[in-house]
Amino acid sequence: MRLNKLLAWIVFIGYSACLLYWMFLGFHRGEQTAAELRYNLIPFRTIERYFVHFNAFQFEMWVINIVGNIGVFVPFGWLMPYIFKGCERFWKFSFIFIAAIVALELLQTFLRVGSGDVDDVILNYLGAAIGYLLYSVFRWRQDRIVRVEL
Repeated sequence: MRLNKLLAWIVFIGYSACLLYWMFLGFHRGEQTAAELRYNLIPFRTIERYFVHFNAFQFEMWVINIVGNIGVFVPFGWLMPYIFKGCERFWKFSFIFIAAIVALELLQTFLRVGSGDVDDVILNYLGAAIGYLLYSVFRWRQDRIVRVEL
């Protein structure tokens, strides 16, 4: 079990480092700093735009902004409750995850290396919640198997 925890920490740290790179430096962000702050505080505005005007976007852009913003955070939903005792309860996990994502979105906005978008928070949280659900189902099944074997 200890080896599993160590591997989970290694994956968590490495994956976090990659995401921070993508959020702040990747995709030529450092070269595209904007003079003005770019942000969206209206929930579902950007998401709606991607679905209503689906044909106006390149497919890759649509996938990155919708599917990518969900999928890339699924591992956090699995890793956080496994690594951090404080994240075992869904409401605590949700609070900590959302606070961290909001902080990162604010940093992107104020550093002008992206736009702060409440829809990114929603999509990122959806991905993390899916990961948490998968982790919970896995743990529940593991507990049932252990009980049956005893």
